[in-house]
Amino acid sequence: MRTLITGGAGFVGSHLCERFLAEGHDVLCVANFITGNPVNVQHLLGNPRFTFVRHNVSNPIELDGAIDNILHFASPASPVDYLRHPIATLKVGSLGTHNMLGLAKAKNARYLLASTSEVYGDPERHPQREDYWGNVNPIGIRGVYDEAKRFAEAMTMAYHREHAINTHIVRIFNTYGPRMRLDDGRVVPNLMGQALRGEPLTIYGDGSQTRSFCFVSDLVDGIYRLLQCDFHEPVNLGNPNEVTIREFADEILALSGSKSTIEFKPLPQDDPKVRKPDITRARTLLGWEPKVDRHEGMRQTLDYFRGKLND
Repeated sequence: MRTLITGGAGFVGSHLCERFLAEGHDVLCVANFITGNPVNVQHLLGNPRFTFVRHNVSNPIELDGAIDNILHFASPASPVDYLRHPIATLKVGSLGTHNMLGLAKAKNARYLLASTSEVYGDPERHPQREDYWGNVNPIGIRGVYDEAKRFAEAMTMAYHREHAINTHIVRIFNTYGPRMRLDDGRVVPNLMGQALRGEPLTIYGDGSQTRSFCFVSDLVDGIYRLLQCDFHEPVNLGNPNEVTIREFADEILALSGSKSTIEFKPLPQDDPKVRKPDITRARTLLGWEPKVDRHEGMRQTLDYFRGKLND
């Protein structure tokens, strides 16, 4: 099996490269390093079954040979990144998705789109099920990411219906673990980095907003299972163990031993007040649910960030 992973040098993408290599696949990793890091896949470069191509998939690409699977994970994914690169985010969700679906059609490959819980916006239903259409501000500052992913889902389903492409859509909820960037702006690296540096932990609003954190190895396992499944509509993957941001900050302080204080700042525009996946579909279709306890995952992630700060 030969598997193409776009955004393969990113946080989740690099873990996917490892998993598919471990499953015996030849892996073709495509990335342009807008937000990914060459270090994430450097340890794979000596593997004869791993190939790296530097390319922006918003531009067309021709690849020789058979391709059995295409996983489209190329996109800025944190608010800091997609607010810094709004047009690139819209392009990779639209043009990049179109290019990869066209390649899947040409190669008769299975196709899996990395979508996001952000398609639900600031949800009015809780927890979020796949049949909920969402509450998104299309012209707000987060719209460049939210609407790029919503368009990507629509394009994916159109290729499935019109061209019978074997497509899959994963809606990824908050994921964390080693290889996250300390400066990517998401809550886990923000709070952990601040705690390890002894800086005040920044909480936006009063900290009552909730998130549900899934360790990266659990997510990757769910994605691998979904690719093998004969199901084409979106599937939520995430950890339904919900926690407030204030509680999460306290857990980080306890685990890290940090003496940092907590600093409250205004809530950003359109920041979701709740986020929790309903994973009934994933349990039923894939026999999947998260296995890594949050405190164990946080310990591993803290160790990783501690090492990065000491480099």
